[in-house]
Amino acid sequence: MAAATCLDIESDSARNTVRATRGRVLVVDDEATGRNGLASVLRLEGFDVEVAADGVEALAKVAETAPDLLLTDVRMPNMDGIELLRRVRDEYPELIVVLMTAFSGVEIAVQAMQEGAEDYLTKPLQIAEVIVILDRALERRRLRREAAELRERLRDRMSLGSLVGSSPAMQLVFKAIEQVAPSRATVLITGESGTGKELAAAAIHDNSPRARRPFVKLHCAALAESLLESELFGHEKGAFTGAASRREGHFKVADGGTLFLDEIGDITPATQVKLLRFLQERAFERVGGTETLKVDVRVIAATNRDLRAEVACGRFREDLFYRLNVVNVDMPPLRARPGDVLPLARHFLAKYAKENGKTITGFDASAIERIQSHRWPGNVRELENVVERACVLCDASKISAKHFPTALAPQSSGTVRIPGSTLEEIERHAILSTLEAAGGSTSRAAQMLGISIRKVQYRLHEYGIAPAKKNGAPDPSPGSRSTLG
Repeated sequence: MAAATCLDIESDSARNTVRATRGRVLVVDDEATGRNGLASVLRLEGFDVEVAADGVEALAKVAETAPDLLLTDVRMPNMDGIELLRRVRDEYPELIVVLMTAFSGVEIAVQAMQEGAEDYLTKPLQIAEVIVILDRALERRRLRREAAELRERLRDRMSLGSLVGSSPAMQLVFKAIEQVAPSRATVLITGESGTGKELAAAAIHDNSPRARRPFVKLHCAALAESLLESELFGHEKGAFTGAASRREGHFKVADGGTLFLDEIGDITPATQVKLLRFLQERAFERVGGTETLKVDVRVIAATNRDLRAEVACGRFREDLFYRLNVVNVDMPPLRARPGDVLPLARHFLAKYAKENGKTITGFDASAIERIQSHRWPGNVRELENVVERACVLCDASKISAKHFPTALAPQSSGTVRIPGSTLEEIERHAILSTLEAAGGSTSRAAQMLGISIRKVQYRLHEYGIAPAKKNGAPDPSPGSRSTLG
């Protein structure tokens, strides 16, 4: 058989049944017998296969069929395998290329790998080796694509749920989510109230292999012990007064997905024991029942308490703490990430302006000064509530300080606390307050502060504030000449 000149086919390969497709492969070879023989064997091994006689025809087939892998000979008329590789690298950078060459062409194949080829095979081909190389290359392609998609989702911070921020503290959070999301590990999210612990849990779920399965939330502190047990594990009919029928608990509902237990530090010792057993055995019984149920649920817990201190005081089981705290994600308070305050405010402004059907273009200087000088003890939740309220009350194109609650108004001694504020915060407060007093004129503000107009404008650029216009024209830019007086 002519195909045997290039293939050493195992005797039972022709009897293999066709499996689900292992990938789309384009075979390129100017020798028709070898090309068609290889294609037939690969089809029997479960690949979708197209063929082309040279590089020119191959490029047309790539555009038409979008293969996952290009398996090409090196020496061909019209366009050889090396030139085909270069064209593919330029036009289809994600397409995997594997070369076929005689032993005498190995040096060329190695050189081609340096230009982007994934691997190479030497003729005569051994079908077992071909299958291994193709499967391995396709698996690497899949992993690269999944990793790229995850990096892209995490790079675009707005797409990671509502977690927004470029501060070093938030970069650590994003990195932790990126690392832990693909795993099955239990996660403990810590942080003050209002820092976004639930959003972090949702981001972990959404970027995990469980993303298409349920994300179930339960606030542990809101329920009495008997009700919490029933909500977690479910109950049988007649298990307690009012249990008129069987009810499935959150563990059953979340099967295959993620269960988020908020305020885990508030559960009672008895419930801690039952939760510990589930984490150890992945099994539980409904309240009032004897049937042991097993489910596949990832647990993410959150608390604003210091669980280590709770363990030391005997209020929280040490073994349960270590079961929950396999990976810890600590959410920073807003005061530890001041550079994220204004981007967050703008994020919430866009959200609530759309929800309320309003065209609000941003914050004016007075609003920005108030936002950046406030300490935000309620963290991100407080900031979101303030911006939502301002959107509802705003009757202009921009939100100003008057749209904020009186709690955000500066105190008689000023909104900057000394001691307690950084030099950066003090400088920002001085510049923005003086700018407001100067009617938005950067030149007048610079004169009042005794600093250069260039420095005022540079700082405004850092704060994301456009200089006010004077008589229809903006104040001189930081790069232009200006005089005071």
